[in-house]
Amino acid sequence: MEIFKEITVETTVQAPVEKVWEYWTEPTHMTKWNFASDEWHSPFAENDLREGGKFISRMEAKDGSFGFDFEGVYDEIKLHKLISYTMADGRKVKITFNDRGNETEVIETFDAETTNSIELQQQGWQAILNNFKKYVEQTYN
Repeated sequence: MEIFKEITVETTVQAPVEKVWEYWTEPTHMTKWNFASDEWHSPFAENDLREGGKFISRMEAKDGSFGFDFEGVYDEIKLHKLISYTMADGRKVKITFNDRGNETEVIETFDAETTNSIELQQQGWQAILNNFKKYVEQTYN
């Protein structure tokens, strides 16, 4: 079994945990934030939010030059608290949602892959998380 280095990204969203959870897990919302920059988009998402359930979202450049499916299987779900899953390549991801009243701390820890640098992966995942925060705060508040 391969050992991966863990990377953590986090943000605090100005919205209650129930809303943050909904925006994180519902495909209609997922397609609005699940990309790292304005040159990209997520035209498709499907989510079976249960242990053993699968999710898939399409991430692609708006100019059509590159794209990929991001997918995995859920290992553990604790409503409004925790989502953990295994990606198609075997790497693990854990997302913790910490209820802080009118705001929610989102902490995402994932196994690094070996193609891109740790720094690049951290920047990419943080950019997606920042996009999520922006989307929730602009549409919820």
